[in-house]
Amino acid sequence: MNSRVPSRKVLQWIIRRATSSLFSLPQSGRWLHRPFVQCRLCSSSSTSSLQSAASNDPAPRVPQLSLQSLSDMGFTDTQAEEIYKNVTKSTAKHCLSTLTALFVLGLNPSSVVKLLTKCPELYTIKESLLQQRISNLRRLGLGEGSLQRVVAYYPAILTVPVKTVNHAVMFLREKCLFTLQQVTDIIRDSPAVVQEDLAQLQYKFQYVYFRMGIKQAEMVKNRLFRSTLDELRCRHCFLERRGLYQTPDKKGQTTIINPKLDNILNVDLDTFLTHVAQAASAEEYDVFQRLMAREWQEEERHLGNIQTGSVEEDDEEEEEEDEFEGKDGYRKRKRK
Repeated sequence: MNSRVPSRKVLQWIIRRATSSLFSLPQSGRWLHRPFVQCRLCSSSSTSSLQSAASNDPAPRVPQLSLQSLSDMGFTDTQAEEIYKNVTKSTAKHCLSTLTALFVLGLNPSSVVKLLTKCPELYTIKESLLQQRISNLRRLGLGEGSLQRVVAYYPAILTVPVKTVNHAVMFLREKCLFTLQQVTDIIRDSPAVVQEDLAQLQYKFQYVYFRMGIKQAEMVKNRLFRSTLDELRCRHCFLERRGLYQTPDKKGQTTIINPKLDNILNVDLDTFLTHVAQAASAEEYDVFQRLMAREWQEEERHLGNIQTGSVEEDDEEEEEEDEFEGKDGYRKRKRK
C-alpha cells in the first residue's frame, strides 16, 4: 500500500463518515433560507408546518466507535480490538476525528496502530488542532513523504502546540543561525528538538560550535540534535583527554586530524572505542563516564552557589537603596 494515499477501504470510510455527517444535520428553519422557502411553497401554512416539523427533529447523530466501524476502516480484528480497548478505558473523546486526520495524512492502518501505541495522547486531541499542527509542519517545509516519516517516528510532535514549534524554529534561526532549510532538516531528522529545553539546546549548540569547532552544516548533516548533551560531551572529552581531539584555533586549524562528528556520535560504543578512540577499553570508558558525571555535578553545584550568592547580594543592595531612599525622603519631608 502506498503510504501517501489512504487505501480504498479507508477512503470509502472517510466518504461515508462525511456523507452521514452531512445528512444528519438538523433540517431546521436555520438551514432553509426563509425567503427561498416562501417562494417555493404554495402557502404560508405549508411553510409553518414544515418549520414546526423540523423543530422536532432530533439532534445530529454522532458516529459511534465500534469494532465493526474499525474493521470498515481496514484494521484487522486484533488491531480493532486493541484500539477499542484503549479507547473505552480512557477519555478518548476525539478518537474518530483523530483516526480521520491520520488516514487523510496518508498513514495506513498498521502505521496508525503503531503511532497510537507510541502516543496514546493523540486520542484526546481535537481534529481541528491536529489539522492546524499538520498544516504548520507543511508550512515549515516538510513535504508529504517527510511529514509521514516524522509523524511515524515521533508522533508526539502532533501533541505540541503550533506556538511552541514556531518558537523553537525561531530560536534555531536567531540564536543558532541555522538557515530555514537547515531548520526544516533538523525537524525532519530530530523532531524531538521542538520539545527540548531551549537553554540546553543553546548550550549544546555552543559546545559543538565553539569547543569542537564544528559549523552548522555539519551539525545538520550528522543529526546532532538526536544525541544527548551528556553523551556528546563524554565522548568528546574522552577523545580530547587522550589527545585525539583538538579545539581548532581562530583560523579553524589544528595540529592533528580530528575525528568527524559522524564518527563520534553515530557509531555504537564498541566501534567508537575500537576505531575512534584507538583501542580504548570499555572499563576505561566506564570509569571516565563516572568521573565526568561527578565533575559536572560539582560544576553545577558551584554555579548554583555563585548564582545564589549574586541574588543575595542584589537583595542586600536593594535593601540598602530602600533604606537610603527612606532616610532621604525623611529629610526632604522634614525640611518642608
